[in-house]
Amino acid sequence: MQHLFDLYGWEVNVYDTIQQGLINRTYSVKTTHGDFILQSINHNVFKNPKAIDANINAIGAYIKITNPDYLYTHLLPTLQGNTLIEWEGGYYRAFNKIEGYALSVLDHKAQVEEAAKQFANFTYTLKDFDAHRLTDTLVQFHDLNFRYQQFTEAIQHGNAHRIEQSQEEIKLLLSFKNYVDTYNNYIHHKDVKKRVTHHDTKISNVLFNKIDDEEQAICVIDLDTTMSGYYISDVGDMCRTCLCPVSEEERDLNKIWVDGEKWQALKSGYLHYMKDELSNYELDHFFFGGQFLIYMQALRFLTDHLNNDSYYGASYEGQNYQRTLNQIRLLEAYNQLG
Repeated sequence: MQHLFDLYGWEVNVYDTIQQGLINRTYSVKTTHGDFILQSINHNVFKNPKAIDANINAIGAYIKITNPDYLYTHLLPTLQGNTLIEWEGGYYRAFNKIEGYALSVLDHKAQVEEAAKQFANFTYTLKDFDAHRLTDTLVQFHDLNFRYQQFTEAIQHGNAHRIEQSQEEIKLLLSFKNYVDTYNNYIHHKDVKKRVTHHDTKISNVLFNKIDDEEQAICVIDLDTTMSGYYISDVGDMCRTCLCPVSEEERDLNKIWVDGEKWQALKSGYLHYMKDELSNYELDHFFFGGQFLIYMQALRFLTDHLNNDSYYGASYEGQNYQRTLNQIRLLEAYNQLG
């Protein structure tokens, strides 16, 4: 680690590993000149770390010119001016540490509204940035056609025993193919555009802080999946992760329900910035964002189960099957709002 510290010219007092996301390894570094975040990029997941570096820097340069007061996680250059370091087979980058905290659970609707505002403000701030300049860091990440194709292939070529055991769930998810049709109509509509989209809008990717004794969301973090995309991806992932009091790991399906007040807060928060940026056709598909993303995640979990847990892995037998049941129940609960 000392080699990395030297590249930044840091005189380090102490550093600790911190829990921030599941993909990258993250360190909090205290130096004589301030506090920083040092992070390794998991290049088993992100095959092109240089694209991530280029995307974050391109957005950062634009923000410095157009909205310098916007709180953004700019990459910190080394003494030689590099923002991505290759060292001992890994990739590293650093940021100035922003004072704030992330939440794993939302206790009340005000937090949901604050989080939704921040994700919306991120896209709004970049409304005039050419999203096609960004490289896809996870190709076909939120492409429902691709995920449905993977699912149908797993039904044909996956674990025969698991396929037989999952017939009820397979038939149910196949019966929801109308979501794929709606998705295709949406992405090909003349009034739908691609924008700079975060693509990972879970609650832990927003920093909060107390300002005048009031809890406020202050910025979005973890920009590795920021790419050109559709706003329903960001709305959908918020619906999937912010409206239910339990996570995708919950095995007691009776605990899975959707809070209608949090849904209204999410919609109000997001449209605070984005209402005038979206076409009427896009606005009409706001609710579909949740259906699209929850359904896609159910497909992905069952696909992985049928493929012997080759992508997500499993800490116990049938974990991805349980996750599938969880997301199907969440989709049913979400649809009750409509």
